[in-house]
Amino acid sequence: MKRRNFLKLTGLYTASTLLKGCTGRALKETATKHPPNIVFILADDLGYGDVGCYNAASKVPTPNIDKLASEGIVFTDAHSASTVCTPTRYSLLTGRMAFRTGMQGVFTGAGGPCLIEDSRLTLPQMLRQKGYATACFGKWHVGLTFFDADGKPIHQSGLEGVKRIDYSRPIPDSPVHRGFDEFFGTACCPTTDWLYAYIDGDRIPVPPTGILDRTALPKHPYSGDNRRGMIAPGYDLEKVDLVFLEKSKAFLEKHVRTHPDKPFFLFHSCQSVHLPSFAADPFKGKTNAGPHGDFIFELDAIVGELVKTLDRLGVADNTLVMFSSDNGPETTSVVNMQKDYGHNGARPWRGMKRDQWEGGHRVPLVARWPGRIRPGSMTDQMTSLTDIMATCAAIAGAELPNDAAEDSYNMLPALLGRQPREPIRKYLIQQTISLALSIRRGHWKYLDHTGSGGNNYNKASLKPFALPDDAPDAPGQLYNLKADPGETHNLYFKYPDIVAELKQQLETFVKQGYSRPLG
Repeated sequence: MKRRNFLKLTGLYTASTLLKGCTGRALKETATKHPPNIVFILADDLGYGDVGCYNAASKVPTPNIDKLASEGIVFTDAHSASTVCTPTRYSLLTGRMAFRTGMQGVFTGAGGPCLIEDSRLTLPQMLRQKGYATACFGKWHVGLTFFDADGKPIHQSGLEGVKRIDYSRPIPDSPVHRGFDEFFGTACCPTTDWLYAYIDGDRIPVPPTGILDRTALPKHPYSGDNRRGMIAPGYDLEKVDLVFLEKSKAFLEKHVRTHPDKPFFLFHSCQSVHLPSFAADPFKGKTNAGPHGDFIFELDAIVGELVKTLDRLGVADNTLVMFSSDNGPETTSVVNMQKDYGHNGARPWRGMKRDQWEGGHRVPLVARWPGRIRPGSMTDQMTSLTDIMATCAAIAGAELPNDAAEDSYNMLPALLGRQPREPIRKYLIQQTISLALSIRRGHWKYLDHTGSGGNNYNKASLKPFALPDDAPDAPGQLYNLKADPGETHNLYFKYPDIVAELKQQLETFVKQGYSRPLG
């Protein structure tokens, strides 16, 4: 697809000027002198088409994210590591594809243990070793170990597992045991799963005392996704994102006041815009796109507040801010937003959350770093959230051992506008909730399975989004994303040599346990 046509299709009207003249010496100085603060903001279930700077046809205003993009760089070919949240978060924090753990699905309630092994080097641990203070506020969702009254680990999803928790016992594999100095947040989805209570460090200071009463909660097409789990006193499902925001702001203010010369890494892990779409009162009715539009608007405001806090504290000029999403938009959101408001959160891609098609994992990724990233930049470098770890390692001057970040590539040259002649990534692996895999090489994409790899398009609500299968007998799928970005024509039988090459390369990456070049 011609670059101009792509920009027109996606609505990416951000200026495409790229920073020129960054020498190898400048890159080295970035990694060794005055390492920057790093803030990573992760949205939940936010699609490529939900953000104005990626979709000119978006029906939801996102002025703060758009401003962040205009002041920095936009990645047009960025991907979550998985089409659902638990494996993506594992991969973001470890630089390793989660299918290598063998875990399928996502955690709920008291599910665990922590998917991140105790011996594994994590992103925050790596940065802490380089002198960073590290903090995580928000949704964890990488698994935890809770104990019952007899001291036995529970590792049971659902309400019954939560009922067994002995809240006097600490959590031995919480984020503070995986590289974070501070953590305040929730075990799983804050307004969806069975345990509605906040974790502070490695304990729940205010345990749940009763079953969630949903009668007073909003009723709309985006409100049916919260289970009747156990809830703690004072836990307000409509305010969790504001609670996380205040925790992150307090961390920034305290750190700058008490350790102004020490770099920090803040991982702000949002609840928004995972269903149910419960926007806080100040954001209700603020858009013309209904409750889910209001929730996206709240997320945008949170991004703006975090950036304003950095500006107010005088640390913005030495802070790299990155914003992305853990996967594509939820099916309920896409179906109802399209029907009622003409808004498609996956636009212009096929598929949505759980799907291997682009809409399931192609996500926004924008970054701002004043004085380093030229405002209005854009790159079409293919990248994954697994690459955050190697990129941060390069920024902080850390050496990655061969048994860490096995699927992570250094994207610092792309951030700084030093576009190499060859792509930084030759291949990209993706996985779905069912552990179905795919692989990209340039514009060629091979899916090692039939169907979406996630959603059932025979369901009544998804049938309008189903496309004809022009190769129903093929055991896999091959698409040329340059000629066919909508993944409408399966070329499996037309290009058997490419299928064989990509399938073999995928099997090699799976078998050898890594996909990046090892040092």
